[in-house]
Amino acid sequence: MRTYAGHSTAEASNELYRRNLAKGQTGLSVAFDLPTQTGYDPDHVLARGEVGRVGVPVGHLGDMRRLFQDIPLERMNTSMTINATAMWLLALYQVVAEEQGADISALQGTTQNDIVKEYLSRGTHVFPPGPSLRLTTDMITYTVNTIPKWNPINICSYHLQEAGATPVQEISYAMSTAIAVLDAVRDSGQVPPERFGEVVARISFFVNAGVRFIEEMCKMRAFGRIWDRVTRERYGIEDPKQRRFRYGVQVNSLGLTEAQPENNVQRIVLEMLAVTLSKDARARAVQLPAWNEALGLPRPWDQQWSLRIQQVLAHESDLLEYDDIFAGSHVIEAKVEALVADCLAEIERIQAMGGAMAAVESGYLKAQLVSSHAERRARIESGEEKIVGVNCFEGTEPNPLTADLDAAIMTVDPANEARVVAALHRWRDNRDEVRAQEALSALKKAAAGTRNLMPATLECARAGVTTGEWAWALRDVFGEFRAPTGVGGAPVAVAAEPGTPLAAVREKVRRTADDLGTGKLRLLVGKPGLDGHSNGAEQIAVRARDAGFEVVYQGIRLTPEQIVSAAVAEDVHCVGLSILSGSHAELVPDVLARLRRAGAAEVPVIVGGIIPSADATALKAAGVAAVFTPKDFGITEIIGRIVDEIRTANKLDPLEVTA
Repeated sequence: MRTYAGHSTAEASNELYRRNLAKGQTGLSVAFDLPTQTGYDPDHVLARGEVGRVGVPVGHLGDMRRLFQDIPLERMNTSMTINATAMWLLALYQVVAEEQGADISALQGTTQNDIVKEYLSRGTHVFPPGPSLRLTTDMITYTVNTIPKWNPINICSYHLQEAGATPVQEISYAMSTAIAVLDAVRDSGQVPPERFGEVVARISFFVNAGVRFIEEMCKMRAFGRIWDRVTRERYGIEDPKQRRFRYGVQVNSLGLTEAQPENNVQRIVLEMLAVTLSKDARARAVQLPAWNEALGLPRPWDQQWSLRIQQVLAHESDLLEYDDIFAGSHVIEAKVEALVADCLAEIERIQAMGGAMAAVESGYLKAQLVSSHAERRARIESGEEKIVGVNCFEGTEPNPLTADLDAAIMTVDPANEARVVAALHRWRDNRDEVRAQEALSALKKAAAGTRNLMPATLECARAGVTTGEWAWALRDVFGEFRAPTGVGGAPVAVAAEPGTPLAAVREKVRRTADDLGTGKLRLLVGKPGLDGHSNGAEQIAVRARDAGFEVVYQGIRLTPEQIVSAAVAEDVHCVGLSILSGSHAELVPDVLARLRRAGAAEVPVIVGGIIPSADATALKAAGVAAVFTPKDFGITEIIGRIVDEIRTANKLDPLEVTA
């Protein structure tokens, strides 16, 4: 039983972990901030506004020491949600455990280390697919030989569902990733064939449980059957224990709503039941989001509430006392068989393309997800897919939980970033610089060759190298990678037939372009900072395209300077910024100031994301034309509002066009 936690500083997060363990949490799940996840030090320009926001900043060995101070790692099971920089964080963790006197072979835990879903949904990738797969392979072979109880990779379908995946896509893409990884480990020659079962036994999965109870339970049964078949038939694993499908679950955060957020509690409980009620579809570990995640960063009390939900189920109910209560159900069996058949067909299709990595590079997987997500959004907007409190049953009594919205979430002190940066500079000033540079040179040499990169990474950790330095050394050898956005290949999801809302918006777009004497209205959709959750930006880009806009969308991880340069070069009529990480207070005013300096102050700027009401008010006061948050689920309506803001900025009369 865990809660995903970490924020501000290593010291603050250590205090939170020890408090949660005292409340009955049985493991740790570490959330790292975006600079740590993407290989930047806190003083890098892209890290501005992101330090300590969505997790804990870990810039070097000293931070990792403080993060786990007074927590005996030899007796702990620690899950670390880390991918592109997973090898680095595992090295820091191992060195801290060594300093505690731990037996390294006894360490237990998980590094997520699934880079494929980063290219598709979460956006914390750094290196191209080939080198990334090498890092993963080297980690797996190292842990099997040195830290045998560690799960070196957690194939993560969770974020695929958040990016729009259907159950078939979620299973198929995760299984294709597992096949790519296992093939790479097998072909590396670092593990003898007779020990390959040990590799398979350490592969774990991290799955999303959505609110469609029966579908989610059947999905888990299908996952297990397909894994058993793949490991037996493709890899010849005979030991059923090594073939066991081992998975943990985070129940769905995408479905949590800003409107009537109290409804999120029953959603969370129902989603947890789908992966606990039935023994043949029961997770090994469960972590639950907090009821107020759509509003902002949960407080310790909100995390405690989520932990108590699990504890009531485990200790008060009789749910865990019985064998599978759905065994023999014709309905369940038919659903599972249909899922298995569809998934095997999709896995075969991906293999025919050259496997998961080739399907990432071609853009196939991303385009499929963007398309599925667009279809889901269209069903919500039309009312076909009902969400209580959002598009139906919207009337509500005053909510005492959110009566004081500013107190209903936790906020990170803006001054925290400066303190972290200052501490980083002290660390660099006080380390053995010669040893650090020699370690980085050895790392580059190993990366340019074929040796396993873990020993060189461990020496970097011991030598005081920083997170950004480790990543830049590998960037110098491997290069960086910008993943396909999937926007260009996404088909039209919402019809613009006469009388439809989209047809009305298309007419507004056309008439406004005529009024301005331009061929098309141009919208720049920008993702400033390190927030890689691009689902919302992609859906705005696709719908704006379908409404007749020319859309400029360059993907994630841009500086305010790059966004403004593109806006000026493309002569856009509006700039739309999408930020879910909480860095809007730093990055949006910077974009506004740069537009003014570039002589483009008249271009309206709109912002969307997880933005507390007080912050929205401040952004509007700073000059933002409109702010959209998760409660604004009607994308066609948002596009219409964008046209209105363009007309206002250009002193055009309001334009009413009915559907």
